[in-house]
Amino acid sequence: MNETRRNILKGLAASPALALSPNLLWAQSAGELKISHQFPGGTATEGDFRDRLCRRFSAEINKRTNGALKGTVYPGSSLMKTNAQFSSVRKGALDMTLVPLSYAGGEVPETNIGLMPGIVTSYEQAVSWKKAEIGKALSNILADKGVLIVSWIWQAGGVASRIKPIIEPEDAKGLKVRGGSREMDMVLKAAGSTVLTLPSNEIYAAMQTGALDAAMTSSTSLISFRLEEVGKALTTGRGKTYWFMFEPLLISRAIFEKLPKAQQDIIMAVGAEMEAFALEGARADDQAVATVYQKAGGKAYDLNDAAVKKWQAIARETAWKDFAGKNESCARILKLAEATL
Repeated sequence: MNETRRNILKGLAASPALALSPNLLWAQSAGELKISHQFPGGTATEGDFRDRLCRRFSAEINKRTNGALKGTVYPGSSLMKTNAQFSSVRKGALDMTLVPLSYAGGEVPETNIGLMPGIVTSYEQAVSWKKAEIGKALSNILADKGVLIVSWIWQAGGVASRIKPIIEPEDAKGLKVRGGSREMDMVLKAAGSTVLTLPSNEIYAAMQTGALDAAMTSSTSLISFRLEEVGKALTTGRGKTYWFMFEPLLISRAIFEKLPKAQQDIIMAVGAEMEAFALEGARADDQAVATVYQKAGGKAYDLNDAAVKKWQAIARETAWKDFAGKNESCARILKLAEATL
């Protein structure tokens, strides 16, 4: 051990309040929270609303702590790969992330409820989760895994296709489709699709090469990743849709609990305030996405109640049953989610 390293450790031992793991020490001493996400970067006023939300959050906590705590945003998976973000937050190797919660399904099966087809059918219902029993249960599960929800963010889902619009389940037959979650993939397979698993920031390349015929993702991602350039048939999430995506702003519990109580309170207060901005941004993009595709020479299609019910019926018999059969915790989560329908 070199002398510098030895002196640092002696200093930590002499000051128990600072005796933290290296990454926790860094986060607290520097007063900086690293926030990683996979979406295109912009500014506080321009670009993907999820990136703007992170930047606004960062600016506001900096303001309210008088500069004692700030956030640094790393868009486009520039800090770390998309699929590593949730795990890194769990371990305290990353401070914060804004990520589709279903990406964590491999580590925490219950998180697949965040993109469970047919379980959420409106923004009003989605917003109700935070204070409902389902929200409390999901928050507790994540906290036990080392992750805390800072902002509850929901987005309606749409579909971009190179070949034809996917409106009814039968439209997906024979196509190579990206569903975005294990559960959505099960529904697509039941409809006769071949499914591909990849994060939303890799959809463009897959559709461009023909490896992918269609992709399901949020309205904002349909815009931000310029999918109108590779898929001219759009099924929107405005009005009616059979799936919503939960994309929360998360913080590492290990990092959070080492911060002063006053800073913890500010983080949670600002996070809650960002939810109205997120809802407004998501709804605006549900409308804007149709215009974007039409200007690019494509066509936009909307869903009706009958189509939504067809997708939901398939989901009940496939994804819902599979999810509930994983373990008692998943069965309970599904039951609580159904109670909000």
